[in-house]
Amino acid sequence: MEEGTSKEPGYCVNTVGDQYDDPYDAFQWDTREGCEVRQILDRVADKWSLLVIALLDNRTLRFTELRKMIDGISQRMLTVTLRKLERDGLVERTVHPVVPPRVDYVLTPLGTTLHATIQSLVTWTELHQDEIAKARSDYDDRNLVSDAL
Repeated sequence: MEEGTSKEPGYCVNTVGDQYDDPYDAFQWDTREGCEVRQILDRVADKWSLLVIALLDNRTLRFTELRKMIDGISQRMLTVTLRKLERDGLVERTVHPVVPPRVDYVLTPLGTTLHATIQSLVTWTELHQDEIAKARSDYDDRNLVSDAL
């Protein structure tokens, strides 16, 4: 468990009495003691978790298959990522009693609901990638000029 992580389930609140000031307040995702939202977002939004969840959509994959499909991930990092996703209830691990051992991974129903959210983010990115590339280029051009001054 990470340092500063509460062992108790928690939630983030920004309260006045029992009411939220602003239910969309971004600061609710801070690292206050007992706040699980930030920790969950950190887990599911990291690049390796996103890739694992995307690859497991509607299929079961073996550890070795996942490792081959995810360019640049080490065996250790894939193991850590899968364990954390399993702990969070997003991935189910099945060990088959054969020699050599075979381990399969599949999204849980909860993990499947997260995949739909990730797919929305990917779709948004695909739709706006040209605009983002232009904004980056414009920004870099402006900063290149200001750096030269």
